[in-house]
Amino acid sequence: MTAGNGTRRDMQAAGSSLQDARVRGVLERLHRSARGDLFRLPRAVVGNALTQLSGRRLTPEMRSRAMKDVYIPISAEQGKFLYLVARSIGARTVVEFGTSFGISTLYLAAAVRDAGGGRVIGSELEESKQRQATANMAEAGFSDLVEVRLGDAVKTLATVEGPIDLVLLDGWKDLYLPVLQVLTPKLRKGAVVLADNIFTFRKALRPYVEHMQSGRNGFQSTTLTIADGFEYSVYVGE
Repeated sequence: MTAGNGTRRDMQAAGSSLQDARVRGVLERLHRSARGDLFRLPRAVVGNALTQLSGRRLTPEMRSRAMKDVYIPISAEQGKFLYLVARSIGARTVVEFGTSFGISTLYLAAAVRDAGGGRVIGSELEESKQRQATANMAEAGFSDLVEVRLGDAVKTLATVEGPIDLVLLDGWKDLYLPVLQVLTPKLRKGAVVLADNIFTFRKALRPYVEHMQSGRNGFQSTTLTIADGFEYSVYVGE
């Protein structure tokens, strides 16, 4: 028996890849490291603010560079929710905007593997994060399922082939709608779109929420009070 076969049997016995020792170990390490955002995030925010005050234009690349050490992750509760949603709809093709170090990606990849296989396509603008996220996927044993694309997500995700089963939006808030508009034609009916930070960025995400809840754009949607707000949307078609 090979080590790979043994791992697969262990996961089948447990009923969830989240119980696999490799996956659990990487998730625990990343969640533990993410606690340091308490100190890293304020420094990054101040740095971006000072750049703006100096009169310089703050580009997406500059914003991402300032946040290169900041995890800004979903919580473990949100991760388990992602896993359950993906499993409940049998998601085989998942797209993620804003991979960072890959915490949410791990939960999504576990669900896709447990659904029988497929692909998770992530996106990250900061090169060092993209490299580390890719390494984290390999450490967890998900290299065969996950691709983290480097660059502007509006461009890098434009070539994703449908049908897409699930989308997670958790990058720069002003890009939620542009990324969604690129992906919408590729969504299957019944696809789920989840968007994080609805309460934290109420003003910035108001256009997104209105778009999803208007009933005019092919979605039925509601805001869930999980962590700092998850917009849960189902694509019903135009």
